[in-house]
Amino acid sequence: MTLTIDELLKKPEGKTLEFKRDLSSPRNFLRTLVAFANTAGGRLIIGIDDQSHDPFGVNNPLDEEERLCSLIADSIEPRLVPNIEIIDVGGKSLLLVDVYLSNSRPHWIKREGPEGVYVRLGSTNRKADRELIAELKRSVDGVSYDELPVPQTTIDDIDLNAMNAAFDSRGSLTDQELVTLKLLVRDQGQLVPSKGAMLLFGKQRELHFPDAWIQCGRFRGKDKADIYDHIEIHNHLPIVVVKMMEFLKKHAIRSADFSELKRRDIWSIPITILREAIINSVVHADYSQIGAPIRLAIFDDRIEIENPGILLPGLTMDDLKLGISKIRNRVIARIFRELDLIEQWGSGLRRIFTEAETQKLRAPELLEVGTRFRFTVYLSGEFVSKEIESGVESGVESGVESKMGKEILQYLKSKTLGKKDIAAKLGKSKPTRHLNDLMRKMLENGFIEYTIPDKPNSSRQKYRMTDKGRKIL
Repeated sequence: MTLTIDELLKKPEGKTLEFKRDLSSPRNFLRTLVAFANTAGGRLIIGIDDQSHDPFGVNNPLDEEERLCSLIADSIEPRLVPNIEIIDVGGKSLLLVDVYLSNSRPHWIKREGPEGVYVRLGSTNRKADRELIAELKRSVDGVSYDELPVPQTTIDDIDLNAMNAAFDSRGSLTDQELVTLKLLVRDQGQLVPSKGAMLLFGKQRELHFPDAWIQCGRFRGKDKADIYDHIEIHNHLPIVVVKMMEFLKKHAIRSADFSELKRRDIWSIPITILREAIINSVVHADYSQIGAPIRLAIFDDRIEIENPGILLPGLTMDDLKLGISKIRNRVIARIFRELDLIEQWGSGLRRIFTEAETQKLRAPELLEVGTRFRFTVYLSGEFVSKEIESGVESGVESGVESKMGKEILQYLKSKTLGKKDIAAKLGKSKPTRHLNDLMRKMLENGFIEYTIPDKPNSSRQKYRMTDKGRKIL
């Protein structure tokens, strides 16, 4: 729906709207016009106080319109022809400049050369780097980054065992299926892995894409001053989703609902929302960017999932919320669809906002930060208080709800073990603080017990599972 001028003046400046008082600073508004043309289109209104948004008016509007047209023609390459109108608001003349997403992108400021390319991030203009300029060109040509070949590689550079394991229900993929899925593409007459194939199942993925890994952290409080737990994930992309979800659940609280015939797990974090957000971050990341991996950060009041890559040209935040989407990585998206990780194209964000409303959570926040995209899920106060009260790294109240707690019970199912033996079975060189806290919780809740109850600190002390513990298994 097209907004009236009165409605536009009530809106804040943003990705597709900017106000200028006059034409006295051509460099600034020319960059805005270039950024609009390269990103998602937009409107520049001249003759408005950019602080109060009150109409200030343009003197000699016909002369100023001609001057504006000359500035645009002389300063922007390739040629940009926006729609310019003189409109009247309260007896004052304004210049309304409509810029549409250009099929000649990327446009640049002529005096800065072909590298003077700008894109729009929020209400600011940012100079595009080489990788972003390349993406603007690909978007015009309809080419997906992950469909491009990786020269000087062969099918031997793909982990076929991992790929076939992912497609286990379908059996091994044939060469023709690899071509159909664009896991193999032609380069100089030879079939070679695509960038998507290397990102998904490459044996040495990070040799070609050094930042294609995941960083997860749990922080105490609401900032990154005090990190509590962190991991790095270097698995193949389909496994990455599982590992990120495991990290989230490790720090969540789980309870059970037995009101129906089958047990239903209830989590203290919105699992459905977060799974969709994680998949989006992996599928829509701009893997051509260099500098930082995908990041998952858990705070007391929110969870942030951040991936490299701003919105594709033509998309706005409002579009995303309406379910309008574009696919940045077609090969990765297709494989995720084949593996049932994606249910329906373009429906993920709609489900996220619907689920947040159902759970009475604050609406998730979508934000472009630099050349990255951040998705923030806000948590309820209940999550915060229970996790702090628990004091256990896994974030569970009884201990046995965690993966490690159940592993301990399995080890104690048929024999008694000392704490060092349990630590060794868990792959640890010695009992950690987390293990000590977890076993203390399990003792307090009666799932395990000492074999020498009157001498808890004895060097010969061992643990055994109780009847209460057996009921858990």
